Amino acid sequence: IPLMQNTVLENFDLPLHNTFHSFSLPHCAQARFSYLHMKYLFFSWLAVFVGSWVVYVEYSSYTELCRGHECKNAICDKFRKGVIDGTACSSLCEKDTLYLGKCLSAKPSNQVYSGSWGDMEGIIKCHMEEVHHYDLAAELEPRREAASFDRPTKGTSVEKFREMVLSHLKAKVGDQANLQDLVALVLGVADSNKDGQISLAEARSAWALLQLNEFLLAVVLQGREHTPKLLGFCGDLYVMEKVPYAPLYGISLPWAVELWIPAGLRRSMDQWASPSWPRKAKIAIGLLELVEDVFHGTFGSFLMCDVSAAGFGYTERYDLKVVDARRIVPEAAFQVVMRERRCEVDNDCVYGADCYTSCDLTKHRCTTEVTQPNLAKACSALKDYLLRGAPADIKEELEKQLYACIALKGATEQMEMEHSLILNNLKTLLWKKISHTKDS
Repeated sequence: IPLMQNTVLENFDLPLHNTFHSFSLPHCAQARFSYLHMKYLFFSWLAVFVGSWVVYVEYSSYTELCRGHECKNAICDKFRKGVIDGTACSSLCEKDTLYLGKCLSAKPSNQVYSGSWGDMEGIIKCHMEEVHHYDLAAELEPRREAASFDRPTKGTSVEKFREMVLSHLKAKVGDQANLQDLVALVLGVADSNKDGQISLAEARSAWALLQLNEFLLAVVLQGREHTPKLLGFCGDLYVMEKVPYAPLYGISLPWAVELWIPAGLRRSMDQWASPSWPRKAKIAIGLLELVEDVFHGTFGSFLMCDVSAAGFGYTERYDLKVVDARRIVPEAAFQVVMRERRCEVDNDCVYGADCYTSCDLTKHRCTTEVTQPNLAKACSALKDYLLRGAPADIKEELEKQLYACIALKGATEQMEMEHSLILNNLKTLLWKKISHTKDS
């Protein structure tokens, strides 16, 4: 046997170690290896392509939305030329103590930044160029292009400016009995250095700001608990008190993740991120009180045209605060615009997300009365928020009252009486349940 083995080995043309080196994979294994290799290369290329596209889109969106430096440069240029003046001008343009921080803008025309002003935190808002598409908001806030600050004109007296303000406010909020008091409030804000005089530069800043719903509401509701304070302004750039916790409820997710989450699951996730029920009840009472403030308030009625979680926040003490008041509009101005608006169907008669009127098909014009009052819209926003985790002993009664509230209509003869009754019943029910807790 040993001899035969040697004979066999000697018959090979190549050495034994070369025989193993020349061994090759079967054809099917080679094909599988090649397929896996190509699959890996394809998905690697796809990942790089998608990643690059996401980075490009995010960067493009950021550069389009976040143009705070342009806004600051334009405002400061006007300030240095003596065209405008205000409480924030020196800090923004000379001392650099008013700092623009994180960009929060949702539209290029409305620049929104978190910021700091000395030891205060605030939200800085500035308006840019015209939006080139039809929007009812542009009719209620007619100046969407960069302000020219050419009104009032040089040589205008303080008395003439007072008449300008009075006429503008009458068009906005209606002919109120105490309109002169509102004029006095606006002129008080315009006097930025509190010297008892209003300069032309101060008047131009005040006039530009007066075109904005949010500024008007800040003046009308100044000192009220649920409206952030106006900290300062320069031209039509203004600084509002920062609301610590916003939105009212919900969690912020990347848009790529949002695409894959079903609407029902998204609503549940938002509710999971909300405070404990007694604290939610206190926040809800705050929203009901805000409805009281804007419904037949001191200076007329305002309509809440976007009662979504994004428009509200709350403080460390769980007091509700308005975060975005651009869609809280004077009812008188809203009615003027809707009266002139042409329509074919009811859906043509809408402003914001929540202010609907009906279409008069005989005239093809929108009617002026909203179909749902502020309180009904607030209850719709609060329904899931309050019922989730509500104590068992009040849940049934709470649900009953919320649905009665949502059913309120805007044009009924008994609406005001029903409005007051339901609002008071809801507040009483919630206060009774939390009044004995530390959260109240």
